[in-house]
Amino acid sequence: MNASPTWRLQVNHTTGYHYSGQVVSSYNEARITPLTDTVQLTIDSSVDITPTARAYRYWDYWGCLVHAFDVHVPHNHLVVTGRSLVETAPGSDADVDPGASWAVIDDPRTADTQQELLASTEYVPYLSERVRAQARELRTAGTPHEAARATAAWVKDTLVYERGITRVSTSADEAWDAGHGVCQDFAHLTLAMLRAMGIPSRYVSGYLHPTVDAAVGTTVTGESHAWVEWWAGEWVRYDPTNAIPVGARHVVVGRGRDYGDVSPLKGIYSGGAAGELEVKVELTRMS
Repeated sequence: MNASPTWRLQVNHTTGYHYSGQVVSSYNEARITPLTDTVQLTIDSSVDITPTARAYRYWDYWGCLVHAFDVHVPHNHLVVTGRSLVETAPGSDADVDPGASWAVIDDPRTADTQQELLASTEYVPYLSERVRAQARELRTAGTPHEAARATAAWVKDTLVYERGITRVSTSADEAWDAGHGVCQDFAHLTLAMLRAMGIPSRYVSGYLHPTVDAAVGTTVTGESHAWVEWWAGEWVRYDPTNAIPVGARHVVVGRGRDYGDVSPLKGIYSGGAAGELEVKVELTRMS
């Protein structure tokens, strides 16, 4: 087991749009509040909205906390700020195989119970022959867990991390074609291969503190991050972008089939065209 201690992290995430003209009304959902689950505890959280709007909260199908709100006053910008204090757990040893065999993975009962996390999606299509061919090759790496680790390593070798090449709407196939991408693309391509070989897997959104030995009390500029979890008898957490197990530096916000299930801010509006989504993330290790 990884002997690193738990971390307590303050997360400030500001996101929103500046419109080219006046917006009459908008209908929005924000997913920027970290989860409380078996690997982390959200001690305190708040969400502020400008222009002022009253949000109602609900847990979506995938277990993510959603703040839904409408704005019905004319506005030229929309800003949502989430502030959270989170305690995270040390990472587990990703070299430990949970033990599921290919017979278990291929059992129709596994496909039945995990069907949603095996399906092709808009961002994670796996129906092309080249995806299936690569998945067949990766499947020969050993047990399902060993094949999943080999898949994450293959994605790390296949994609070069580079901003500005892909977009939020880029699929796993498109990222593979580009040969470059960001964490979202690394996660989507990993999921495409895992699902094509029959391994249930899910997309995870959240944050990653960039400094392994971060000083307590120092605030750094971070960003939203994405990684994956695969099922091989138990759920295994892994960050293919950095080729590391998920641990105390990672903060989980949501899980789903792909980015579309857990995007931090989305909605519809009536009025002037929106500019690019603006995002600012600040992370402070508190203990």
